[in-house]
Formats: sequence, C-alpha cells, structure tokens
Amino acid sequence: MNKSKLTRIKELLKFIYGNDQGAATYDALLRLIPGNLKRQSVEQGAGILHEGLSEKDACLITYGDILRPPRRAKDGERETALAHLRDFLERWNRGSFSYLHILPFHPYSSDDGFSVIDYRKIDSNLGNWDDIGALAQNQKLVFDLVLNHGSVESEWFRDFLSGEPSRRNWYITRPSDFDDSVVFRPRTHPLLTEFTKTNGERIRVWTTFSADQVDYNFANPEVLLEFIRIFFEYVQHGARILRLDAIAYIWKQDGTDCIHHPKTHAIVKLLRALIDYLELDLLILTETNVPHDENISYYGDGDEAHLVYNFALPPLVLHAAVSEDASPLRDWARTLPQSGEGPVFFNFLASHDGIGLLPAKGLIDDERFRETLSTVLERGSLLSYKGTKDGQVPYEINCSYLSAVAPASLGGAGTRARVFLCCHGVLFALAGLPAVYFHSWIGSEQWTEGPSMLGYKRAINREKLPIDEVEAELRDRDSLRAAVYDGFSKMLTFRKEEAAFSPYAPQTILPAEEQIFAVLRGPDRFGRRVLCAQNFGSKRANLGLENVPDSGVLRGLPDLETQKGSEEPNKLVLGPWETRWIGYGGGRDIAELRI
Repeated sequence: MNKSKLTRIKELLKFIYGNDQGAATYDALLRLIPGNLKRQSVEQGAGILHEGLSEKDACLITYGDILRPPRRAKDGERETALAHLRDFLERWNRGSFSYLHILPFHPYSSDDGFSVIDYRKIDSNLGNWDDIGALAQNQKLVFDLVLNHGSVESEWFRDFLSGEPSRRNWYITRPSDFDDSVVFRPRTHPLLTEFTKTNGERIRVWTTFSADQVDYNFANPEVLLEFIRIFFEYVQHGARILRLDAIAYIWKQDGTDCIHHPKTHAIVKLLRALIDYLELDLLILTETNVPHDENISYYGDGDEAHLVYNFALPPLVLHAAVSEDASPLRDWARTLPQSGEGPVFFNFLASHDGIGLLPAKGLIDDERFRETLSTVLERGSLLSYKGTKDGQVPYEINCSYLSAVAPASLGGAGTRARVFLCCHGVLFALAGLPAVYFHSWIGSEQWTEGPSMLGYKRAINREKLPIDEVEAELRDRDSLRAAVYDGFSKMLTFRKEEAAFSPYAPQTILPAEEQIFAVLRGPDRFGRRVLCAQNFGSKRANLGLENVPDSGVLRGLPDLETQKGSEEPNKLVLGPWETRWIGYGGGRDIAELRI
C-alpha cells in the first residue's frame, strides 16, 4: 500500500501527541488493523458499494424502534424492532432511499441512544448484529460514532471510578475552582459534574452535554486507539457512512474555548487518512451544529469529512415557509461553493434533534426571524436554550417540521402536504446528499404529549408509532400521511432519472420574486438541465425565465407566459405553494413534475 499515506497517518499522530508518543501510537495503530479489513468492507454490503454519490442517492434517518409492533400482535410474536423496520422498508421504501441512517442502536442510559453504554453491543430492545446485517442487504447504512462522550453507566466509567489502571486518564477531571468562563457551552447545565470514586475521593468530571454523559480524554492515546478499534468494527458490520457526533468538542485545552481545536480537526483527518490508506468503502459525515463557516471548516482541504451537515438549511427554509419570503434562503444559497469545489452537503430539514438557530445567525434579519419564531411557537413548537456569558439564549426549535410550516389552520391534507413538500423541493433540488427524517417521510405531526411524558423537549419529534396504524393511514388516500408520502415518492423518483441532480452537477440560484426559490441544476454531461421552482407564497407568483438557458424549448408547457410580439416564454406562473420541476435538453423529451 502507498507509503505516503502511511506517512500522513504518522505525521498526524505526531501532531496530536508529540514526536515520541505519536510514533508509539502509530506503531500501536498499525497492529490494530485487521488483516482482512479491506476484503470484508467490500463483501459486507452484498455488492452495494460506493461508486460515488449520485442523483439516485437519498438517505432516510430513523431510530431503530421508531415503529412499535401492532397493538394486537400475535401471541408469542417476538420479532425484533429492527426486523419490523426492515419489513416496513421492504413494503414502503420502493427505492426512494438508498442510505439508511439508524440512530445509535447500542445500549444507552439517556438522550435516546447518544449516551452509549457499550459500543460493541446492540440494544436488546432493538435486536442484534444479524438484524443490522439484514438491513445492510438493501440499504447502505449510516452509523453514529459518538466520540465526545459516553454513559456514566458504562463499564469503562465504572472502571475509571474504581481506579482500574487500564482506564486511568480516560476521562477529563478538573478541580472545583476551575475557571470555565471561556469554554463554549452548548447547554445550560454546569460543565463539571461531581462523582465519588470507589476509594471515597470526590472528583469533578467534564460533562459537555449532560451529567449522564462523561467526556472522553483524547489526550490519552489509548482512548483514541480504542475508538479506532470500534471504527474498524463498524466497517466490518456494514457501515458505509460514519457520522461523527458532536465532533467539534472532543479536544479540550485549558485557556481555549474547547471547540474546533486544531487537534480535533487532526483526528478527523486521521480517520480520513485511514480510509484512504485502506481504501475502505466508507464516507465520513461530521455533525457540527455551529455557524455555517465553522461548520464547513470540517471539510478541510478535502482531507477531512466527505460530507458536512448543511445546518443553515433547516432554519432558512423554515423562515421562507412561515414568512413567505425566500430572499434570505436565496442570498445564502448563492454563497455556497460550486459543486465539486467544496464539501458535499448532507442536506436535511428535520432530524431527531431540533432546528438549530446558531447556523442562521447573520443570515436572516433578527427582527424578521423573531416574528418567525413567534409564529412557530404559536403553532405548538418549543424553544430550547443554551448558556452563554450573557445568560441563556435560544438554541433550537423543537417541533415536527410539518406542524411548524403547515399547521392545520392552513386547510386540509392536500394543502398542508403541498406546503410541506414545497420545503422539501428545496432540499431535493440543491446539490448534495438529501436526507429525510422518518417522521417527515410518513407525515407525522408533533407529539404534544411527548415532552411532558419524557421530560425533554426533543421528544416532541421522537414518537414511537404503532406500525399497523401508520400503514393504515398511508393506505388511506385522503390522509395527510398519504399525501406527504406520495409527494416524496414522486420527487425522489423524478430526481433519480435526472443526472443534473448529481451532487457534483452545477447549480445556479436564479433571481426571483420574494416568495420564490428557484435553482437551475446542470448541465449534466449530456447537456441536460432541470429547472426547479418553489413558491413559498400563499398567492400565485411569477418566475422570470431570462436567466434560464434555452428556455425557448419549454414553449407550449402549461402556465408559461409570453410577451406580446415574442415567441419565447418569459415567465413561469406558479400557484400557491407550488413545486414545479422541468427537465429539458440533452436529447431527451421534456420531463415535468408539479406538486
């Protein structure tokens, strides 16, 4: 294998740990690499390999137990939650989603899986590794690698408290008078949590996200090596994208804000270098819910993440839908790197978490965005806060995206679905890998009882639904679920047939009226383009076609208007909340989608 790639790995470890310890860690790392890792990574996916992301790819995000067995399950029926999920996908996915992100599926103590007790086991309530392997036969799997923190109930932490030598310095402790005023805080609870060791000594451990989630000490190379072992094991279990959860916080240095540390970036570069060296069939996705410029820094110089979450997209689209003003969305989208000149974005609107507000800072007028926040709160959304030196500030909106942008007050199922799908028209049109949260896919509204029942606001979008009831609603052609599901199916089917939707195909954001967002994708290698227009307004609106190349070929399509004395159409008329995509050129017939 390429010696220069090995040299890269060694130099990164020396940067992280210094020359002597870095060299020793490098030697130890080489001994960890399973001899058959490359062959297994190719064989595990039953022939489902990365040939480069394409227009045919989309990702579904879900909890392993987001569907509950039927309320009247057969006596003695013990099919696993993951098996139920697999069966549901076999009936309803129908090729829409090529990737499946199963949120943490290990034993855990809190945070719906993100407080991991054992990284090598599957939560017995979900199933086992065979269930994961079965899912890998039909979808390319996305695994979470929760690097920053783990559960206080883990064997690792118990060993640490008992003084087990192998776990010495595995976690970060600080004295009671530690000054944490410069440390960036994503949460409002105290940074340090007190624990009592087996010998009676009281210690204060670093807990970025909650008192149940203790932060690992990556300054100890044994911690890094253990997670590299887990990294290799995930590949062998079928991971095709590795999501690095809360990666921005993993390296702590006193006197700094302890976010985006150069050694944090170096660890991401190290994982990327291992993938390149071993030629693994694996992509890295970084999860950093921070302002846009900080977020895309995890792409590095093309030597860190393959994909970066597009965290600014959810609040900008939400604002467009609520305010009927897509101007901030258009202005921001024009600043995105051209396809192939920067990160491949992991585009999403909703997820298991809320809609982060930090990424929208400076992108929307503060007063206008306060009006949007007020509206979604009136619609039943909740607001979470984080601590800063100036006190608590809003951090994220907790909601069902559907309920926030398309409340019942807008009208019936058809109208509400149309508004919701207009938002996703932007998601699917922009360059990147589109990702849809399971509850969005099946048209779920917010679970209003969830936060009070479970004690945390994010529960509003994490309801576990009876599988038979969901399927009955999907089969009901008049239901909101069916209208949303059908719209997704149409858009994803159309998208797969147009190479101009490739993550690497050009995109041009078109000038438009306030309520319209329009993007021109392509040309693809055959010269074909797709015009994608979404009207976020409750009234008809016009999209001028003067910036659309070869728009004359569209002549004769419905709702195109032509100036008197001209043969060329000069505007496209869009109905309220209409999504309209038109594929043209490249020697093929015009293809059109209207929702």
